[in-house]
Amino acid sequence: MSQKPMGKLALALVLICAFSAKTHALTPGDLSRVTFEQHPGVQISPDLNFRDENSTPFRLGDHFGKQPTILVLGYYRCPMLCSMINDGLIHALQELPLNVGRDFQIIEVSIDPAETGSAAVQKKSEYVREYGRPGAANNWHFLMGDERSIAQLANQAGFRYVHDSQTHEYAHPSGVMVLTPRGKISRYVFGVRLDARELRDALTAAKEEKSSSIISQVFLLCYHYNPITGRYGALILAILRVSSLGFVAAIAWWLFSMTRRSAKGHAPIN
Repeated sequence: MSQKPMGKLALALVLICAFSAKTHALTPGDLSRVTFEQHPGVQISPDLNFRDENSTPFRLGDHFGKQPTILVLGYYRCPMLCSMINDGLIHALQELPLNVGRDFQIIEVSIDPAETGSAAVQKKSEYVREYGRPGAANNWHFLMGDERSIAQLANQAGFRYVHDSQTHEYAHPSGVMVLTPRGKISRYVFGVRLDARELRDALTAAKEEKSSSIISQVFLLCYHYNPITGRYGALILAILRVSSLGFVAAIAWWLFSMTRRSAKGHAPIN
């Protein structure tokens, strides 16, 4: 699928998500602040301290300097979007000859200060298994941190998100950042179905310590899972409804076309 149709689809899904959940505390104004503010060339602070999935202290700077980093912000108990982003990332990585560990590392950071180690361990096990290449486990880090460290990292990355106090979930943009070996932001890759060639180019540029200019972005935001009803609402149901309507419209158009064609075939000859 070309970038233009994908962009239209993503924009449509943004609108679906933004206007479909009436039971959430966030307003359109809140959602308008959810975005990536691109900061190419900005240095991610090496002194930021987190904990990895084993609760071992993890200073970012101790893991800079050797290879590019794919930085993913989200949260591990996210009911929908974060898994979609990581599935898209893994799918793209599986198309590349580059390998986690040998050519780059991945650092995932939860934006939820209340995140638990068990959730991080579970996600790591799931994603590493899905990726399926050896050597990934030691170079794919799942971090947790306090509110101050998370806020500082998100601010440097330009990752703007908001917390829904009613559902205790987060509305956040989708995509990943690619850092140079020194920890500077090289490029952003947006969306949930990441393009393998774009990701490869981003890793290549990052390895050479290059930072790209600001690029246009289309992102998805959707956190609409109702913990009371236990149902996924906005995005999935809306997609199914739109898809169903599209299918019905296509069948109706086909029947109409066939009827017209049949009528022309039986038309009297003057």
